Formats: sequence, C-alpha cells, structure tokens
Amino acid sequence: MTANLSTTEIVGAGPAGLASAIVLARAGQKVVVHDRRKQAGGRFHNDFQGLENWSSEGNILEEFSSAGIEASFDHTPVSTGQVFDSCGQAYSINSSEPLYYLLRRGDAAGSLDNGLLSQAQDLGVTVKFDSHIKKQQGPAILAIGPRTADVIAVGYVFETDMPDGNWICFDDNLAPLGYAYLLISGGRGTVATCMFTKFKQQSFFLENTITFFEAKADLKMKNPKPMGGYGNFRLPGTAVQGGKLVIGEHAGFQDSLAGFGMTYAIRSGILAARSLLENLDYTILWKKELLPLLQTSIANRYLFNLAGQWGRRIALSRIAKGDARKALHTLYNPWWLSQLARPLAMYRYKTPLKDKSCDHHNCQCVWCEHGLALA
Repeated sequence: MTANLSTTEIVGAGPAGLASAIVLARAGQKVVVHDRRKQAGGRFHNDFQGLENWSSEGNILEEFSSAGIEASFDHTPVSTGQVFDSCGQAYSINSSEPLYYLLRRGDAAGSLDNGLLSQAQDLGVTVKFDSHIKKQQGPAILAIGPRTADVIAVGYVFETDMPDGNWICFDDNLAPLGYAYLLISGGRGTVATCMFTKFKQQSFFLENTITFFEAKADLKMKNPKPMGGYGNFRLPGTAVQGGKLVIGEHAGFQDSLAGFGMTYAIRSGILAARSLLENLDYTILWKKELLPLLQTSIANRYLFNLAGQWGRRIALSRIAKGDARKALHTLYNPWWLSQLARPLAMYRYKTPLKDKSCDHHNCQCVWCEHGLALA
C-alpha cells in the first residue's frame, strides 16, 4: 500500500462514504467525514430496507467483512416471502440462502447508518455533522447521495401486532413501473409504493397500496408516520469530478431495475478507498467491478418496462418454481437477453430516467418535498 500522510476528506456520511472511511482508517489513514445533516441517516425515517444478497456469488456480509466492514448493525436474513402479480395471484418465494438482509435506515439504534458511524468513529475517523464544506484539501471522496429523482418511494413506518413477514406486489395500479412492498419485523413495519413514474399521483397509488395489503396481508398499522425517499440512476463516464472520487448514488451507482442500491454504494466506497491506498485508477476499478452489473440493471429495467404486467407475471411464476436467489443472481449478472437488449436500453436511457410527468410546480411528491428542499 502507498503511504499517505495527508488527511482524506469524505463529503457525505451515508453507507458509501462511511465504507470508504472505515477501509481507509483500518489502513492507518487519517479521515475526516463531513455531512450537512445533523445526524447519521438524516435522509431516512427508520424505515426497513433490504440489503440484497444475490448480485454476487458469495454472501454480501462476508464480502464486506473481507474488506474490513463488519455487520455492526441489526440485520435479519430473509429467505422466504410472498409476491403478488397484477391480478393478485400470490407466489411463494424461497431460497436456500438469504435473499436479502432486512435493515433499518435512519438514526435509530441498530440502524445501518448508526452502525457504520460507530464503527468508523471507533477506528478514529472524525465525523463532522452540520458541516457545509465547500472545498477539500488533498485527497477527497464525494458521496453526497442522489441529486435527481428517477424513482420515489412513499409510505408509512408504523408499529404493529402483525407477525414478521414480507410481501411485494408488481402492479402498475399500486406502483407504476415499480412495486409496492410491506415489511414487518419485531413489531415494526414499513409499507410503501416504489414508483418510477407518475410522481404527482403518489397519494393515489399509496392509498391503493394500503388497501391492497389490508386485503392480502391483513395489514394493521398503529401510530403510522409518513416516510419517503428518492433515488437516481445513471452511468458516469469516469466517476471522477475535479480530481475527486465520486461514489454511491452521487455517481449514479444504483440498481436501475428495483433500486436495491446499498450494495453498489458500499462496494463503490470500498473501491475508492482501495484506489487511494494502492494508488490504483479508480475508473478502471469501478468499471471492472461495477459496470457489468450497472449495465445489466439498465437492460433489465428496459425489459421490465417492455414486458408489461403479463410478462412480469410469467417471470414471477418461473422464479417461484426454483431457488429465488439463484434466479435473481442470473438475472442481475450479464445474461443472454440482457446482453441482447443492452444497446437499445443504453440508447433509451442515455439521459436520466427522470419522470416527465412531474414538472415540480404545485407538487407535493416526495422528490419535491425532500429533494429540492435539500438541493
């Protein structure tokens, strides 16, 4: 490793930025992390999210551990679930290994954000909140999160007496070009619609989502509180900006198919740290490790939109017949149909996937409420 006596500054204390900080600190580097918010996880509402475990051959937590990032946060392995198609037909999904790990995002004890923060601070990383740094001196990594909205999620976090479980529905009447989901664990729950278009109608689709899960999963909420978020997808040219390394959703590293982007974000943070420590070209690193997955996710998004509700129903029935993790692993890595569709998909999505139905005027969508307010 190349010795570096300078302090590395990281802008953004999300998973990507903290992952970089942890890897650098374990190598003996001085690291200062700046974040404009007042605490870790400030974008989120202590809602449940999934850390996918299917894009790589091995276990994702073991992959992170091998890079020096320990699972110092609550994480519940999920291997089974129920998926609905647009006709309300239920499919049981099963896997011999965890499909994903259920995490909480926000400032609560045990959340991913606080777990990574504590780990970084224990290693000597200085984290400065409410810090609006304008210029970085020396080596720097930029990780300020999504800057545009290509997908929004809107819903509720709540308390419940329901047993643990997870449900998802692919129906454009609940989540246009996306999916609605219900996650329950330990007396807490998150229900939301994840929408790729028609942002201005979020209230209508959320109401449909609640009604659907009340009927299909006997949804019962206590003390519901609104939650929302947004994400962006794009393929950067270099992911280097003014000589600074750009990681996570700031660079556009996201899963364009379903928005399971935490894995890509943390991986990009690890790669940026390796680039600085080993004097390696960051662009070459991420293009080798992430570009095939990112291109496949864009091709899969194109195929998902093209397939329509009928095509998605066929895909669900096939996934339900075997090991779901193996099926998703095949889907998320380059496969014959995604490779065939990729040129068309790249042409179709050479510009951001922004929703043309939202002009951000007289709008109360999640993007307008949260994104523009923080821009």
